Amino acid sequence: MSSLGQLVGGIAHEINNPVSFIYGNLDYAAEYSQGLIELCQRYSQAYPNPPEYICEYRKLIDLDFLLDDFPKIITSMKYGATRIRDIVKSLRTFSRLDESSLKEVELHENLDSTLVLLRNRLHQGNPQQEIEVIKQYDTLPKVSCYSGLLNQVFMNLLMNAIDAIEVKRNQLDLSQLEQYKGQITLATCLTSSETVMITIHDNGCGMSASTQDKIFNPFFTTKPVGTGTGMGLPTSYQIITQSHQGKLKCESTIGNGTKFIIELPLNIQLKGHPQQ
Repeated sequence: MSSLGQLVGGIAHEINNPVSFIYGNLDYAAEYSQGLIELCQRYSQAYPNPPEYICEYRKLIDLDFLLDDFPKIITSMKYGATRIRDIVKSLRTFSRLDESSLKEVELHENLDSTLVLLRNRLHQGNPQQEIEVIKQYDTLPKVSCYSGLLNQVFMNLLMNAIDAIEVKRNQLDLSQLEQYKGQITLATCLTSSETVMITIHDNGCGMSASTQDKIFNPFFTTKPVGTGTGMGLPTSYQIITQSHQGKLKCESTIGNGTKFIIELPLNIQLKGHPQQ
């Protein structure tokens, strides 16, 4: 995982430089294009009857459409460049080249970077399938943690929440499906002067009590063969309880969703290297 983090972090750094160059020049491109459009419009007002070859060329390039569409293209390019910058930033936060060392981090930044990486799975922009993410963030101090390992936990738990919502959708008939809205609630709070709590709560299919007893067992999975390794939750449990001296608990009811509760100390008492 450390080598993978270094690879992802390195790629993100290399992408960041050309993307920043493109993003930084798009404002100038928009300003210059607006000036050229204004010049064309003033020429049309000053010379309403241009020569035939000018008229023919205007038709050839469809000047009216070009003047209308060009600013939209610049805006679209800026949106795309912004998305790439957000993804690169999230990759760098998620990979954390320093994941083997203990650092003080903003937990909300780590949660948000994981959400950016899961944007496609959350179907953002698709009203029929979009999973709503509700953030109930409290004001938190920085938390001493192994950031890269903790991001693995957030990714595993959020992926499980998304999978549970998709399973429930597949179980509903058409009329029920129209009324159902997938939701994931992320909440953070201080439970004491030394402990922070993070909850990830979905309204998916939920689990039976017998399944809950096994979810932290290695290789146990409820997913179809070939779609789950059964190691995501056991690894997450190990990272929280051993590497961070915290607690990871699960509360679930069939049909009503699942809540994972993470409790972390603000400061870890060092006992050696984290388990990876």
